[in-house]
Amino acid sequence: MAVQSHDPSLYEHRDLIEVKRALISVSDKTRLLDLAAALAEAGVEIVSTGSTAQTIRDAGHAVTDVSEVTGFAEALDGRVKTLHPAVHSGLLADLRLADHRAQLAELGFAPFELVVVNLYPFEETVESGKPAADIVENIDIGGPAMVRATAKNHANAAIVVSPARYDEIIAAVREGGTTLAQRRSLATEAFVHTANYDGAVANWFLDQEDVRWDDSAAGAAGAAGDFGADEELEGDEDGSEAEGLDLVFERPDADSPASEMTLGFEIFGLRDSVLRYGENSHQRAALFTENDGAGIAQAKQLHGKEMSYNNYVDADAALRAAFDHERPAVAIIKHANPCGIAVAPEGAADPIAAAHELAHACDPVSAYGGVIATNCPVTKGMAETVSGIFTEVIVAPGFEPDALAILTQKKNLRLIVLPADFAQNPVEIRQVSGGFLLQDADRAFAPASEWELATGEPADAATLAELEFAWRACRAVKSNAILLAKDGASVGVGMGQVNRVDSCRLAVQRAGDRVAGAVAASDAFFPFADGLEVLLEAGVRAVVQPGGSVRDEEVIAAAKAAGVTMYFTGERHFFH
Repeated sequence: MAVQSHDPSLYEHRDLIEVKRALISVSDKTRLLDLAAALAEAGVEIVSTGSTAQTIRDAGHAVTDVSEVTGFAEALDGRVKTLHPAVHSGLLADLRLADHRAQLAELGFAPFELVVVNLYPFEETVESGKPAADIVENIDIGGPAMVRATAKNHANAAIVVSPARYDEIIAAVREGGTTLAQRRSLATEAFVHTANYDGAVANWFLDQEDVRWDDSAAGAAGAAGDFGADEELEGDEDGSEAEGLDLVFERPDADSPASEMTLGFEIFGLRDSVLRYGENSHQRAALFTENDGAGIAQAKQLHGKEMSYNNYVDADAALRAAFDHERPAVAIIKHANPCGIAVAPEGAADPIAAAHELAHACDPVSAYGGVIATNCPVTKGMAETVSGIFTEVIVAPGFEPDALAILTQKKNLRLIVLPADFAQNPVEIRQVSGGFLLQDADRAFAPASEWELATGEPADAATLAELEFAWRACRAVKSNAILLAKDGASVGVGMGQVNRVDSCRLAVQRAGDRVAGAVAASDAFFPFADGLEVLLEAGVRAVVQPGGSVRDEEVIAAAKAAGVTMYFTGERHFFH
C-alpha cells in the first residue's frame, strides 16, 4: 500500500503538548485511580471503556464512555468497542498538518493527547490453565490497535502502557504537557510491548497439539536438496562421517528454540546504552538488554571506565568458562579465548584466590590486559594478587568490601557485579547475512561415569577428576580446541586452529615443561592419529575426547602403543 508523503514545510513544530483529552482502557488497574485523580484535577476530559470507566466513575471522577464518543454500544461481547473512526481518528490525526486538523473538524471528532492502555492478560490466562476458548478470548485486538496508532502518532500524543510511567505522566500534566522526547520514549516502549504480546500469542499457537508446520515442508525440503530425517551427511568438520540430521519437523517441541523464537521480539529488548565503538573505532555499537534477562548485559558496574563492545564479549566468554565448574573457579579470557582456567584446590584457605593464581600461571603473558570472571565473590586475597596485574575487567557474583577497597585504587579497572539471579541464556543467537541462527546453548556434559574406556587402564579417582575438569574447561575454548590440565588448572591451551594437529602443537608449546604428566581434552575427535601423537610424545598421560571418527581404531592404537588411558565421551563441544 502506498504511503502518502507530505511536504516538510507543511508541518508545524510541536514539542510540549498540553493534555486536554485522555483515553484510558486498562486490564491492569494498578494505580489507575492515582492517574485518574491527577487528570481530573488538571481538568482533563477522560474517555474510557467498560470496567475501567466504572472504576474511575466509582471513585467520583467524571468520565465519558467510549460508546458516547462512537455513538455505538459495545458489540459482540465486547470484542468491538474502540474499533471506530471516532476513536482512531482522534488517535491518528497529525495535528501538525492543517489538512488533518480540517478533516478532524469536518468529521466532528476530537483528538486525544494522552492514551493509557494495557492489554488483556494473555500470558496469565495461559498460565492459569484455562480452556483454549478462554485463552483465545484473551487475545486483545482493540488494545494493540490503539497502542500502535498512538505510538505511530507520538508527535501529537503520548502512549502509556505501564503503570511504572504514571508518575512521569502526572508530573508532565501538571507542568504543562508532554515533551517530544518523552513521547518518543513512550512510543518505543509501546512497540516493544505489542511485539512481545504478539510473540506470546504466536508461541502459544505453535505449542498447541493441533498446530503443525506446513504439511508440504518435507516434500519441499527434499526437492530443494535439504537433508531429510533419513539422509546422511557426507562428512563432518573433521572429515568424518556423521549420522543424518532431522531438519524437518512436524511441529516444534515445547523445549526447542523454534517454539521460543517464533517472532523473537522479546529477546532483543530495549537499547540500554550506546557504546564508544564496536570491535574497532570505526564501527558503531550499542548494548541491548533482554526484558527479563539476568546476564552480563544486566550486570552492574561498580568501578572503572565504561565497558566497551570487546569488554562485553570477553566478559561473557569468561563467565561461560567460569560457570562451567561447580567448585570455585576463575577464567581469564583474551579475545574470547581462555588463557587460563582453574578450580580451587581441595582445602585451600582462600579458594577463589588460589584458583586465580593457578589460572594466571597457565599463560601470564597472555593474561596481561585480560578479562577475569569468577563463579564466587572476589576476596581480599584475590584482589591483592590481581592489583599487581594489568587487567581490563573483573566480573563476579560479588566483591568483599576489602577487595573493593584494593581494586578501586586501579582507576581503569572495570569491576562488574552480576545480578543476584544471574543465569546463562538457554538459547544462543548469531546473526548471519540475511538472517540469524538459533541453537540451544551448549550446557550439557556427559559425566565421567558415562564415558567409554577406549584403551588403557581405568583412571584412578584423581586422574578421572583431572580429565573431567579438562573436559569441562575445553568447552570454553574456540575450535579446534585442545586443553592440557594438571592439578585442576589449565597448563596449555591450543585454540582456534584450522586443524587439530596445530592445536595440539600450540597447547604443548604453551605448556612447556608442564606438559609432562598432564591430561588432555579435545573438543572433537582426532580425525587421524597425528594430533594425538604430538600429545603423547610430549608426555600426556591420559586423554578424553568424543570419539566417533572413521579412524578411531588408528587413534586408539596410537594411545595403546604409548600405554596411555583414553576415554570417549560420545559428545562434542565445538565452539565457533
